[in-house]
Amino acid sequence: MLRSLTAGESHGKGLVAIVEGMPAGLKIDPQVINQELKRRQEGFGRGKRMQIEHDQAEIISGVKKHISLGSPIALLIRNKDSRIEKLKKVICPRPGHADLAGLLKYGFGDIREVLERASARSTVSTVAIGALAKILLREFGITITSEVLCVGGRTCKEGMQKMILDAMENKDTVGGIFQVTAKGAPVGLGSYCSADRRLDGRFAQALMSIPGIKAVAVGLGFGFAEKWGSEVHDALYLNKKKGYFRKTNNAGGIEGGISNGEDIVLRACMKPISTLMNPLESVNITNKKSARAAVERSDICVVQAAGVVAESTCAFVLADALLEKFGSDSLSDIKKAYQAYQRRIQ
Repeated sequence: MLRSLTAGESHGKGLVAIVEGMPAGLKIDPQVINQELKRRQEGFGRGKRMQIEHDQAEIISGVKKHISLGSPIALLIRNKDSRIEKLKKVICPRPGHADLAGLLKYGFGDIREVLERASARSTVSTVAIGALAKILLREFGITITSEVLCVGGRTCKEGMQKMILDAMENKDTVGGIFQVTAKGAPVGLGSYCSADRRLDGRFAQALMSIPGIKAVAVGLGFGFAEKWGSEVHDALYLNKKKGYFRKTNNAGGIEGGISNGEDIVLRACMKPISTLMNPLESVNITNKKSARAAVERSDICVVQAAGVVAESTCAFVLADALLEKFGSDSLSDIKKAYQAYQRRIQ
């Protein structure tokens, strides 16, 4: 079983990621991790923080001569902007953010105590962990990609960019929808036996854990509500070359909580960023009077970056399900079990 833990604040000394359960014998190239961290910083509509930070992961345990040891892998990504002790107190919560709920939950008198950890800067650790999972999945021919489907309701590149430019001009923000696709996942990952082992449920939880994600769909998603059963279920066929196969993939590669061998297709909705340069009405938590919400350095649109983060969370879920099915100690042993399984189901 894979387990992960992250730590760190937006303007603290750095972000930490720990992964336990990676098998021994896996070749880990730090540049692969750093390339994923760079992808997270890209996208039209990103803010000035991306010009400050040039995220690089330092592997501090669990790897020797670029080969995993089977022990916990710890990663450190240092922040260049590490002024957490010097930054001003924040007293006007931003609607849509964790500011007020977190302040009331923990009894703070300064919203910065909330926003430093609630910040999406924490997804640096998520992507570093996902990069390790992707390295493992590639050993089995499994790849994960993402694409932006729409921004602000616009679906063409020019329209999406215009929405972002309009948001910049209006000191506003804009969200959208992205899709994550996993190719090469074998039949049989996940289970129908218990709710917490259902693969679609695990993906949904992983995607909803990303800051700003408000809706998730598998395959046809909400489209299932508009059609007859005879129109949406993927008919089965068989021939000697392909074995069992489907001509459609409305199920999104998952049936009954189990991967069915088709591409796994997931979509998620990213809400507009909560920090607005023209802030909404709020309340000063010190004097209890009406005030404008606080303004922090922020982005205009992060749908593309959210897709990269989603690739990482989904890679972790798939890697965990793969190790659950085929073992987790030694990469060579896992590959033997995987190959034996593939021969059996053929």
